[in-house]
Amino acid sequence: MPTAHTSVDAACYLRHGRTTRPDDHSDLQVLRRIKRFLLPKDFVVSPALLSDMAAGYDIGDGLMDSLCMQRLPVIKPLQQMAAGDIDTHEYMALPEFAALTEQFSAHPEWFDPKLAEIGATAYRRYPLMLIWLLRNVALMAGYSIPALSLPLIQTGALVHDALPRLMRTYAYILAVSEYPALKKQADAPLSQVLAIGSEGWRQSIQVRYIHSVVRRQLLHETPSAAALANGATPTWNTDYWGIPINQTDMVATHLQFSLLIMRGLQLLGARISKEEAAGILHLWSLASYWLGVDIKRLPEDETACWEWLYSYLSIQQLDFKMGRPLAKALHDLPSQIMGEDNRRGRFVEQVNASVTRTLVGDDIGDGLDLPKPKLRFGVLSSVPILFALDTARQRNDKVADKLERFRAKRQDNMNWWLKQNDKYYQ
Repeated sequence: MPTAHTSVDAACYLRHGRTTRPDDHSDLQVLRRIKRFLLPKDFVVSPALLSDMAAGYDIGDGLMDSLCMQRLPVIKPLQQMAAGDIDTHEYMALPEFAALTEQFSAHPEWFDPKLAEIGATAYRRYPLMLIWLLRNVALMAGYSIPALSLPLIQTGALVHDALPRLMRTYAYILAVSEYPALKKQADAPLSQVLAIGSEGWRQSIQVRYIHSVVRRQLLHETPSAAALANGATPTWNTDYWGIPINQTDMVATHLQFSLLIMRGLQLLGARISKEEAAGILHLWSLASYWLGVDIKRLPEDETACWEWLYSYLSIQQLDFKMGRPLAKALHDLPSQIMGEDNRRGRFVEQVNASVTRTLVGDDIGDGLDLPKPKLRFGVLSSVPILFALDTARQRNDKVADKLERFRAKRQDNMNWWLKQNDKYYQ
């Protein structure tokens, strides 16, 4: 991926309507924070990187998209072939299916299972913080970017099915960061994280296929009546947006689930070492590779990740109006679950809005019409608590064991919806 600060004409990256110049909203709080605290002092946006991003807008997932256009039900056959459960399948005559089978049959040479396990352990350490950050940082921040929101709006997703969509996304990040025994026998050894045949591996195949289905629907089919009622247009404007769920936006999503959640944990007081941070990024590199992202497009280390994210955010046309229905659907979930008159539900909504405003910024919170609680910085009270717990965990094995048991119990409570609706958790 190009990183040199070479001189490239602006037309190279301004060829889509969704793109603006890097200094058009440099006063955005999140950009100012990234530049001040997380980037090298001499950092400048690389025109070559911007040109590479613009090229990625027009690239989807050639292998899976080709099979999807033929309307072939490939999820189960691909899982069976890649896991070695069947010897052959008629689809193997298709070069795209054969290539996918090879990709999912073994880990790539660059994958380090031990580093990924270190990252997964850190990622899963605080379940409440994890869903806080998924909902209120990764997803809410994404709703401020029209290019990331539009596929959800066009398909009608998340507006009408906010809880299932949130919990399915939560289930995926749990599956990616999980390393259970593949077999249920008591004497079965633990597999490495994201093992071939694991739940994370299985869901990656499924999500990759769903992405291709969405691309086919948006590019070649008329949106549903529900989607049209929520602002969808009859046809997808490729010249303006690029291809739906394209390579560049997938890298942004990769950083939402890895870099932003990791940084959020640190801001809330978790002690994440450099090795754990590298492990989280490595873990998600394999997940994104399985989701069809060109591995060469992924930033290689944490600094490169922040440079990429800053550059991406700096050139996105912002349209908060487009993301507001998604933000409202996500924000209103606690009251919908607990009841409109439930004080606890309203309190949870205020806490969620506080997390977004504190960690992402008031300008994005205002743009998405989120409440502005007077005591929103109270969420930072978790900082000394988490810091003290992590310090004790690192220094005392008994404390570490008690915290792990508490984590497991808390995680089980957080999985209440999945235990009702997902066979894997039942």
